[in-house]
This record gives sequence, structure tokens and C-alpha cells, in this order.
Amino acid sequence: MTRSFAAALRRANRLMRPAKLTKSAKSIQKMMTGLMVKSALAPLAALKPKTAKSRKAALPKAGRTLGAVIKQLRVAQSLMPGARTGAKARLVSPSVPAGAQYLSRTHRSAAGSRGYKLYLPASHSKRPKGLILMLHGCTQSPDDFAAGTNMNAMAEKHGLAVAYPAQTGSHNAASCWNWFKPGDQLRGAGEPAILASLVRKLTKEFGIDRDTTFVAGLSAGGAMTATLADVYPDIFAAAGVHSGLPRGAARDVLSAVMAMRNGAAPFDIAPVISGSSGPVRRIIFHGDADSTVHPSNASMIVSAAVGTGTQPTKVSKRSVRGRGYTRSEYTSADGVAQLELWMIEGTGHAWSGGRAAGSYTDAEGPDASAQMIRFFLAKSA
Repeated sequence: MTRSFAAALRRANRLMRPAKLTKSAKSIQKMMTGLMVKSALAPLAALKPKTAKSRKAALPKAGRTLGAVIKQLRVAQSLMPGARTGAKARLVSPSVPAGAQYLSRTHRSAAGSRGYKLYLPASHSKRPKGLILMLHGCTQSPDDFAAGTNMNAMAEKHGLAVAYPAQTGSHNAASCWNWFKPGDQLRGAGEPAILASLVRKLTKEFGIDRDTTFVAGLSAGGAMTATLADVYPDIFAAAGVHSGLPRGAARDVLSAVMAMRNGAAPFDIAPVISGSSGPVRRIIFHGDADSTVHPSNASMIVSAAVGTGTQPTKVSKRSVRGRGYTRSEYTSADGVAQLELWMIEGTGHAWSGGRAAGSYTDAEGPDASAQMIRFFLAKSA
């Protein structure tokens, strides 16, 4: 990487800050365009005379490279506060069984505040048997996510409460959890601290212990789920990561784009923290046709949790509703499943087995919501 190009990347990252983004998007593209064309043509200029013909022949190659860069910058814009996005959460109301409650609340803490929806099952509205924190993806809302995952219905069967925190446009214009910011990847700071504080409040309110407290999320919510599982093992017993990325996969918007498009680099992945009860158990879902978050990120989450080179205890290949999948299980010496990896054939960036009422769902394939609850409750049963 040349010094000028490296400097351009740093400048582009600074320009993506909230106050400057809308005015600087064209400036970023123009700057990157000039540098990429210059970079692509430099080797040719050293080998051939600088004729009009030779310059013209080099332009198509530069154009293809430029197109990829601009595409990445557009993705970057959608990740950062102040961005402009045309995608919106679906305006839906998830079904609520008779006697159950679906409440609108706000949680405030020293680290910040967020609104959230709280589902309380009809059979255990006063004392739920457990709690699931559900983190939506970019452009989604709690209602949209609840409708698409059908998690309320799944939780009702087991007497579980479900909390759906809402990321807001003021904190990220695309409503993404800021999983790629260093300050939001640590214990006791940023969004992880807000979410952990919310869970502590709810578990105290309803008398729920750590063994029945869980977290799950999709995409940016999946990446934040991985972070919470890593840094708060004292709060969560198990986590479900769907189409997400490992903690440490990115440190800014540009590295986030690279991790999403190409997969996280192994040396960037942060180590998993083990609590007194051991590391948080994990179940991971990812479609092998996901073009938004590279499927290799799933294996990076596995490596961070069980160690690079660790082989699964059991691997099975099956299909449901015509959609094939591979399930890899990692169990402890006592036979308890510590981690499951589900790679689903032909699925893109969508919640497997989800409902069409919500966004980013795929009705085919295994039901991720049902399988997550099955995995969550396996040890506590």
C-alpha cells in the first residue's frame, strides 16, 4: 500500500464522522477515484511509453478496481452514523398470544439509554423461566425483528421473556449496532455496557439467574451478540449468532467493510473471556451464499471460542424443506454441547426459517429460533 493511498484511507475514515458525512461522500469518492486510478496506472507507466493509446488501454482495469472501492465506500456509509439509507424497517406488529404482554419501555444507564420492547409469556408473565436478549440487524426495528424471527411464539412455549432493544438513527443512521468501533467492543463501555445494564435490570426484576439468560442477534446484532458473549460471561449462559462477525473483526468503518466482504483476519480476532462458569456456550448460523457478511466469519467465531484447529465432536449433513445444511457440534468431556455451527446451503443474508412478515428472513431451511432455544435450554434443563 502506498503512503498516499494509506493516507487517503485515514482521511476517508475521518470524513465518515457524523458531522461531515453528508457533505463529504462525493469528496471521498473523488479522492479515492484519483488515487485508485493513479495506483492502477503507475506500473504500466513504468513499463510502457506514456502514449494516449497505452493510457486508454489501462483504463478498463482501473475502472473495475474503482467500482469495487466505490461499492465498499457505499457499504461503509450505511455502517456509520450520519449515513443516508433508503432501507427501512417493516412496519409490522408481531403476534401476541392471549394473556401475553408486549410492552414498550426505555432503559437508562450511566453508559446511555435505549428503548426496547419486552415480551412476557402468558403462562409466566410474573416470573418468566428465562430471558433472551434479541439484537436486530441494520435497518430493522424490534417489531420487525420479532415478527421475522417468530421468537415470541417460540419463547411462549417455554415460558421465556424476550427483550428487543432498539438501536436508533441518532446513534447509527442505518440502525446498526456499532460492533466495529473499539469503544463498543469492551466490557464496561459503550453499547455493550448499555445492553448488559438492561439485562441486569430485567433479571433482577423477574428473578432470573445467569443459567437461563441468553442473547441472540442477526448481522450487526449478531456481531454485537458475539461481543457480549465474549466480555460478559458472568451475565449470559449462551449466545446465538446469526450471520454475524467475531469481536475484533474491525476497528473502524474501512476494516468493517473488508471483514464483511472478505472475512475477518485471524490475527484481528479478540480472545474469548471465560467467567467462573466457563465461556459462554454458542450456536452459530450462517448461509453459505451470504454476500453481505462473508460466511468465513462464522468459522472465525468458532476458532475464537474453541481454539484454532479444534475438530468438531460430530458433523452431520441433513436437509429440511429442500434446504441442505451442515451441523458441526463441539461438546465438553461431560457431553454438554459447548458450540454448534450451522452452515446452510444456498441461504443469503437472512434469518433461517424466519417468517415473511419481517425483513431479512428465509422461510426455507432449519428454524434458527427453535434451534437456538433448544440449544440455550439444553444445559439448564
